[in-house]
Amino acid sequence: MFKITAYGVRPIEVPYFHKLNHNHYDLNLVPDLLDQQNANVAKGSDGVLLRGNCQADRHNLEQFKEWGINYVFTRTVGVDHIDLPAAQELGITVARVPSYSPYAVAELALTLGMTLFRKVGAELTNTHAGRFTVADSYFSKEIHSSTVGIIGCGRIGAAEARLYAGMGTTVLGYDPNSSDPHQKNGIPLVDLPELLQRADLVSLHVPLIAGQTENLIGATELQMMKPAAILINTARSQVVNLAAVTTALQHHQLGGYGADVVVDERHIFGNDFATLADLPSPELRHLMEHFPNVIITPHVGSFTEPALQDMITTSYQNFATTIATGTCPNVVQ
Repeated sequence: MFKITAYGVRPIEVPYFHKLNHNHYDLNLVPDLLDQQNANVAKGSDGVLLRGNCQADRHNLEQFKEWGINYVFTRTVGVDHIDLPAAQELGITVARVPSYSPYAVAELALTLGMTLFRKVGAELTNTHAGRFTVADSYFSKEIHSSTVGIIGCGRIGAAEARLYAGMGTTVLGYDPNSSDPHQKNGIPLVDLPELLQRADLVSLHVPLIAGQTENLIGATELQMMKPAAILINTARSQVVNLAAVTTALQHHQLGGYGADVVVDERHIFGNDFATLADLPSPELRHLMEHFPNVIITPHVGSFTEPALQDMITTSYQNFATTIATGTCPNVVQ
């Protein structure tokens, strides 16, 4: 029986791994993310299944290869947690899940956006501290008569665009990879400066590509935005220059920042810190301590039932097809 060791399986996810196991794989479900201390629990397995923030570096891949593990798959879209050159050199096949329910991340991005747009984050901070006065800073526009800019108009960006359009919002998009310069997935496209200048809320849905999308939003781009505009990042932390965001917030050049991603997530998400002072990122800690118009969620964008089922089902199919044919459509070259 083909044995799969799956890392980063939360307790609530275990029944889904078993219910969807129509191929009757022998499952070794590990709650912790892969690191250099727990790689050995995969010994005796035929394949490994990862989650984001697992440490599939050269050291661990060499260990897997030594133990006869030739398949290191991930149940995520992104593969930046896997050393792909090392995997190729070692002859390890890597496959991913190219898509899952786009509404999972889109709905969270919308929720973060609307929470900041209507100043709910700051209002909650104050009312929970006993302050029930209505501050001038709570004054808000209405989203139906505003403009939302979507950067990255793939399945997730398009899903969020539809949600906003359903409320009567004007939606603009920017996507440098679109074959049509005028529209993508029904979203009218403009260049990045125009989108930043016109949008009351900007939402990011681009992959992290070194030299292309890294620091896509920095000081120059933030200065193009309206001073009260909201920036939402549910893509990858490195797409936004956090220092520039901090400066913009300090000088009231940005209305709010919401993110489901942070730098060095592997050392932050999944941990229970006694106080915010224990957070190992001074930059992130400063943002969370000093700005009630900043909302950080612990990378829960894909943490919905439909998304989880899509991820597991596709991952199992990736294994089945690769076992039968030697490859699958979702292999990462």
